Amino acid sequence: MPKFNSYCCSICGSIYQPHEVTYICPKDGGNLDVTLDYDAIKKSVSQEKLILSNEFSIWRYLPLLPVQDPGCLGTPLRSVGWTPLYHPNSIAKELKLDQLWLKDDGRNPSASFKDRASAVMIARAREIKAEVVVTASTGNAGAALACMAAAANHKAVIFAPKTAPPAKVAQLLVFGAQVFLVDGNYDQAFDLAIQAAQEFGWYCRNTGYNPFTAEGKKTAAFEIWEQVIIKNNLKKLLNVFVPVGDGNIISGIHKGFKDLQAMGWLSNMPRLFGVQAEGSAAIANAFFRKNEIIDAVKATTLADSISVDLPRDGLRALRAVTQTGGRYITVSDEEILAAIARLGKTGIFAEPAASTAYAGLAKAVEQGIILPDDPVIVMITGSGLKDVKAATNAVQSAPIIEPTLNALKKALEY
Repeated sequence: MPKFNSYCCSICGSIYQPHEVTYICPKDGGNLDVTLDYDAIKKSVSQEKLILSNEFSIWRYLPLLPVQDPGCLGTPLRSVGWTPLYHPNSIAKELKLDQLWLKDDGRNPSASFKDRASAVMIARAREIKAEVVVTASTGNAGAALACMAAAANHKAVIFAPKTAPPAKVAQLLVFGAQVFLVDGNYDQAFDLAIQAAQEFGWYCRNTGYNPFTAEGKKTAAFEIWEQVIIKNNLKKLLNVFVPVGDGNIISGIHKGFKDLQAMGWLSNMPRLFGVQAEGSAAIANAFFRKNEIIDAVKATTLADSISVDLPRDGLRALRAVTQTGGRYITVSDEEILAAIARLGKTGIFAEPAASTAYAGLAKAVEQGIILPDDPVIVMITGSGLKDVKAATNAVQSAPIIEPTLNALKKALEY
């Protein structure tokens, strides 16, 4: 059964049939929203039936995804999503919050949120019989694609800046992707991936370019709806904190909540808070100027996953916040490192981009933007194992001692 009717341009509103376009609006280059056939979906599934599903991955939401079942049973492709939700009392007390949850997407197969998009992308590639999928990435999106492609025995080509953390590059290679390290930044790798796709007929997974990336990322909203809103019978408006680079995660989560509202399953739209590094804050800058003009910046931040000069999904990411009554918050690299250490003391190992969301929450509480009775969920989008160098900079080094009890006592200041 066809699940989506059309694409809609996020800028000019032009409507396209699924066979007419593949990536962006040909008129103005705007990102395309996938429009689902909600009436048909309502006839095939109910809220009650969905919640009773025994599929604990993103594929429990297959009726709300614009792809068919990709198969690949017994592989990492089938274990993406339904990530753990934590309620850290120590942090909640420290921030004086009554209700706080952390959702750890670092527990996905390739250890990042990006597996959601790549799993759906591989499903789409199989449908359209695309032999090669290509993407540009600072590491996580590429690793996710490489992992999902390996699970489906699909070929993947990845362009990553040569400055990408070694752990992320190692993942690309171990998963068997064809990897090219670009002597340039992410934005240059992004453009090269598009050129290569056009030249060789590859299917381009680029974030904020292919409309199916947001369709994968929206599954986080579905899980938040089930795990937090429904399970806790939440009456107050939920506040969702998301790290933002190119903008596709927060726009995808927004899309998921909008789908739930269109189905009549979500009464109140949660407030979305985008958190950007001060050195890579193109979308936040537009928010503070109160316009929709997103100017490129020269990105400089240790949070490589959200280090972007020109956000490719900036407009939708901006609207995700403005249309839900949220706001953008910027944090320094020092605050990002401090957040890594703080999250670590709860048993969560977050990479810099992931800890950015928590740093934003801490600042929002300090500034009175978030009040004690405001329910909050923070998206932890990637594992700290992705960037061990940054993690070691977030904490004090372990002392080196001689292998004697006296040396130990001295170190312990006995």
